[in-house]
Amino acid sequence: MTQGRAAMYTYIVERTQIYLSPAQASALDREAKRTGVTRSHLIREAIEERYGLAADRERLRSALRETAGLWRDRKESGEAYIDRIRTGQRLRELYPQGFPEDPPPEA
Repeated sequence: MTQGRAAMYTYIVERTQIYLSPAQASALDREAKRTGVTRSHLIREAIEERYGLAADRERLRSALRETAGLWRDRKESGEAYIDRIRTGQRLRELYPQGFPEDPPPEA
């Protein structure tokens, strides 16, 4: 509870306990006072930023930056390349006796 108000979560949460140094606690308290949110909220935001979706988005952006333009010197299109490498060889290796029949649809 915060100042007489009950906290209500619209998502499932897991309660945990952490140890903070006095400097860390003080920094959280200052930011909580400045922004009007709880310590818990600040900690959840920091975790999300560092380890959650934001981190995944940054990894994706980084990968895209590093690979942008790699195909520009190729003579064939991406579609032609995929058609060329999809020879069926891997399926023949997996199923030397032939492809298994599709199972009958469920009734």
